[in-house]
Amino acid sequence: MFRKIVAIEDPLINAEARKRLEEYAEKVVIYNDLPGTDAEIIRRIGDADAVLVTFKTKVGRNVIESCHNVRYIGMCCTLYDESSCNVDIAAAREKGITVCGVRDYGDEGVVEYAVSEIVRFLHGFGDRQWRSLKYELGGMKVGVIGLGKTGRMTADAFRFFGSEVHYFSRTRKPDAEDSGIGYLPLHDLLSYCDIILTTLPRNTYILQKEEFAIMGGGRILMNTSIGATFDLEALKEWLKANPDSFYFCDGTGMGTLKDELAPFANVFYTPSVAGMSVQSTQRLSDKVLANIDSFLAAAD
Repeated sequence: MFRKIVAIEDPLINAEARKRLEEYAEKVVIYNDLPGTDAEIIRRIGDADAVLVTFKTKVGRNVIESCHNVRYIGMCCTLYDESSCNVDIAAAREKGITVCGVRDYGDEGVVEYAVSEIVRFLHGFGDRQWRSLKYELGGMKVGVIGLGKTGRMTADAFRFFGSEVHYFSRTRKPDAEDSGIGYLPLHDLLSYCDIILTTLPRNTYILQKEEFAIMGGGRILMNTSIGATFDLEALKEWLKANPDSFYFCDGTGMGTLKDELAPFANVFYTPSVAGMSVQSTQRLSDKVLANIDSFLAAAD
């Protein structure tokens, strides 16, 4: 059992899971706003031996080295790898702190967002329409960059509607290719596909000026990753030079770039988090608690 669990921000778990945290610690403290500085994070953690954090707040080396009682950091979000993590896992490892993340809890909502927004835009069901004529997904050339769990589910969804789907990934995916999802090198995918989706780990900046030049005009770019997957100035230049191209993202995809992209009429921003729903919150809650269970069981 922990002596004290502190959620340094809204942990995004449901009320039942918040209540159940009391089973794992003598004291539970939950903050529902974002800490603005390292000093505030350190103050909130205090003498806690367990910390909960989402993807919104960076827990860096300074914080980890300043909080001497922490032995467990539970991430209420996906942990892809060390390089894309907002927790300094290397620093935690040096201090003997276990960091546990979750996977595969919000993918369904992200896929539904991607398909629904593209369908609305192709048909003109909202205020805007891609081209003067309406289009179905059938026959559209769709490129998915990053074929992890979300990327594969997205590719499968577009294939269900008859799209010609291709992917680019650091590693080839034979099972995807066997199912009819074609591999293309990145630049070939960008020049060939009408609709391009980036489904990548955090801090993966794959689209630079050269890539946007290859894409050219008349494209739809959608980002369902956490934060940018591109060089910001290159994206802005592309949007300005190609008013017939469009960029779609939700709240997590936009990150801190809202003010930078607000002037562009060809940016479609959905301010909510596409992957959050009653169902995904339940999956997240279950996995956060399961991680705590596993850690405490191993520690006994």
